[in-house]
Order: sequence, then C-alpha cells, then structure tokens
Amino acid sequence: MPIDPTTQMSDNALLAAFAKGHADAARLLSERLLPKAYAQAFFRLRNQADAEDIAQEAFIRLWRMAPNWAEDGTKVSTWLYKVVQNLCYDRLRRKPSTSLADIGEPEDSKPAAAEMLQDQTRANALYRALAELPDRQRDAVSMRHLDGMSNPEIAEIMELSVEAVESLISRGKRKLSDILQSHKSELGYANG
Repeated sequence: MPIDPTTQMSDNALLAAFAKGHADAARLLSERLLPKAYAQAFFRLRNQADAEDIAQEAFIRLWRMAPNWAEDGTKVSTWLYKVVQNLCYDRLRRKPSTSLADIGEPEDSKPAAAEMLQDQTRANALYRALAELPDRQRDAVSMRHLDGMSNPEIAEIMELSVEAVESLISRGKRKLSDILQSHKSELGYANG
C-alpha cells in the first residue's frame, strides 16, 4: 500500500516503514533529507561531485541499517548528519584540500552577473572567515546558521550541553564579525 506523500509521518516512522518494505517511505525520506545531506557535504567539501558521493554513501548506510534501527530517541536526521560529517572528515583526510583562492569564479552569462559575482565574493569571504574559526566554533555556527539546525540537535551531535553550544555559537559569531569587519568595503557594504 503506497504512503501518501502529504503524510505527516516522522523521519523515524518513514525509516521503519522502509524497513518493512514500503518503497514510498524511502522516496519520501530521501526527498526530505537528501538535500540537507548534500548541502552539509558541499559546505564542508566545496566540491559538487564529492558532496554528491558523500550524500549518496550516507543514504546507502541509512538503508542498510534501517532493519536494525533502534527507536531510542535518536532522530534519523541527527544520525544522518553525524554520518555525513564523519564521511566528510574522512574525505578531507584522504584528499588534499583546495584553497578557495585557487578556485576560479564561474562564468555566468546572466544579465545580473555583477550581482552574482558580488554574492559569490561575499560567500567566499564568509567561508574563508569560517575556516579561521576554531573547529568546534566553526561546526556549531555552520550547523546553526547554514544547516538550520536547532541548538538541541547541535548539542546532541557535538555531545555537548545546549549551553555550551550557545556559547560556541556566540563566540564564533563575534569572531566572524571581527574577521569580516576589515573587509566591509571590499565586500560592497558601506562603512558605518
């Protein structure tokens, strides 16, 4: 029996349905979580092909462990996020990273090319500034503000208290602001 795509089933319930042979559950869970897994991998690796590989490998692992999923309060999305994060760390250890400065700007024939270039410059500046943060601050800030995760979810992934996560995010945002402040005019922001 197909699962209604408008269903409000939780991710955990969809995984359990998949384990029982409902292919529609896998499709719905993929539609919900695959874009987030890809975005997380792309943020960490800055390479489309690698990000696609990581997201695909994370889902293969999810499907393999589905029959053994223990309903212990862990959310499927949190488990998947940890898997993607670990796969990214493994990939970065194996492969020398490319500096953002070595990556050329993409050619664009759209009429608003100047605006898109400015947006790309700002994004690159943000990623360079994020790279200057200590690892734990960078992870907490990126999970909160780039991946849209809640502080309790981040706390679970990082195995910290919510208060510790809030502190990491606060310190990380202050340091980011300090780093980016000196580049304000070159990023197209008026001084003041």
